Formats: sequence, structure tokens, C-alpha cells
Amino acid sequence: MAGSDLSALPEGAAEDLAAQVGSSLQGSDDGTGLRVGVAAARFNGGITVRLLAGALDALAEAGTDRRDVTLAWVPGAFELPLAARAFAGAGRVDTVLCLGAVIRGETGHYDFVAGQCAAGIQRVQLETGVPVVFGVLTVDTLEQALARSLPDETNKGREAARTGIEMVRLLRSPALS
Repeated sequence: MAGSDLSALPEGAAEDLAAQVGSSLQGSDDGTGLRVGVAAARFNGGITVRLLAGALDALAEAGTDRRDVTLAWVPGAFELPLAARAFAGAGRVDTVLCLGAVIRGETGHYDFVAGQCAAGIQRVQLETGVPVVFGVLTVDTLEQALARSLPDETNKGREAARTGIEMVRLLRSPALS
């Protein structure tokens, strides 16, 4: 059994726990009518394109109209938070997906870029209230990036799109809105 299998939420656990509390909230996977901004990094763009393909597939499967998706390319992962802030601040999207890859090299550059990218994305969503999803791979090797961007259910771009949809629906639930 893989480590991720051991740490995953067991089947039925959320429902079982919901019966033990007064109210339990979960977002749905319905992307119908949602407007999505996607900020995509050109640096390590071969990986970003694979993440983007996964995200677009997941959005389509959830019912999001492709005409409601706006894509903005930025130079690299470090610039993703600023593009996310522009999307969120304009008020024309319901969620922002930030996609890219930071691959560790032989210098300390990785630590600065990955950490600041993550912190910036988190700051944008906390300041704006718009779900901004960290779909940035932070890996040691190209092989790890390729493995996390395969054209299947394990694609982290696909996961980012699903997370964005779920968070919009959760935040719009009557108990939180």
C-alpha cells in the first residue's frame, strides 16, 4: 500500500463524521456557470501545458463552459501570484488556478521561487476571498514533474481544477455566505 493510500480520507468517513456533528459542509463538483481564471507559467512550460490539459479536461467534465475560462501566461512561477491577484481583483472570475512547475536545481533559487510562489498565492486568496488554487509542482526532478502531469486522474492540473470548483461551491453554501 502506497503512502498516499494510507493518508487518504477513507471511503465513507466524511459521511460517518457528518452524522456526529450538527452541520457538515462540502462543496460540490458542479462547474456549471463558473468563470475560471488560469494563470500559467511559461518557464518549464512543457510541464505547464500538461497541467493545463488536465485542468481543462476536468473543467469540461464538471460542466464549465470553455468560453468561461480565461488563460493568462506569465514568465514563471514567481509571477503567478500577481496574475492571480489581477484575476481575483477584477471580479470577473469565481476561482483562479495557478499552474506551473518549479524543479530543484543546483542553486538555492528553487527555495526562493517555490516558497514565495506558494505564499503569494495563499495571500491572494485570503485577501480577496476568491479561491486561488496552488497547482504548481514543486519537485526535485523532471521525472517527478512528468509523473505528476500525466494525462490521467493523477494529473495535478486536473486536481487543481476540481479543488477550485469545490471551494467555490463550498464558500457559496448558505452556512458560509
